[in-house]
Amino acid sequence: MFKVSPLRKRQVIGGVIGLVLGSSLFYILTLDSTEAYVSIGPMNTGHQDLSCFACHADAKGNLMQQIQSNISHAFGARSEGVDFGTQDVTVDNCLECHDRANDRHPTYRFSEPRFKDAIKVINATTCITCHTEHHDKERVSLKTADYCMNCHQKLVVENDPLDISHEDLISNQQWTTCIQCHDFHGNHRYEVPEQMKDTIPLLEVKKYFEGGTDPYGTDKKYIALSQEEWLKKLNKN
Repeated sequence: MFKVSPLRKRQVIGGVIGLVLGSSLFYILTLDSTEAYVSIGPMNTGHQDLSCFACHADAKGNLMQQIQSNISHAFGARSEGVDFGTQDVTVDNCLECHDRANDRHPTYRFSEPRFKDAIKVINATTCITCHTEHHDKERVSLKTADYCMNCHQKLVVENDPLDISHEDLISNQQWTTCIQCHDFHGNHRYEVPEQMKDTIPLLEVKKYFEGGTDPYGTDKKYIALSQEEWLKKLNKN
């Protein structure tokens, strides 16, 4: 009779135990009840009611296939690795709920060659450059509000209605004043001021970025989909 060595037995038993524990842990961590423990941080303002799966879709293949593919990649037998557990969140995930035909700065536009220098400084081809998730109430994660300088250095406004011209503001490098008049995506309906004294104070804008009251008002042209609306849209497709 063929005899199995004690070392081989321990290896097999250890492998089985590891597989069972790993599979059990993976299953437990994917349950809805464990979302609060798995998340790397609390959701941003407006996303509090979203579940993880709304953005983090399951990766292709089962657990063992994902492990095997990534091991093969690590040893050079595969050109690329694969997503493990869940797929990476991309701009397409964001646009499923935040797609706006009137967007003043749509992400796809920044893939044009003329913006190649600008995106080296601020990568506006993806939402998460400005809207990093899991930062609690924070809406905008940029440290300063002078990002308009990356594309609008040569801006010319004909029949400029502002009491301090855009030309003077640009020449004086007053780039934080832009956001005091214009919301980046252009989705708010509000009266744009013609005098600097009537613009939104920068402190209020900063508070809004950190999750505070919207200083541009609540009248919007496009409203983001709720999770229920997103699920209905997903089921139709």
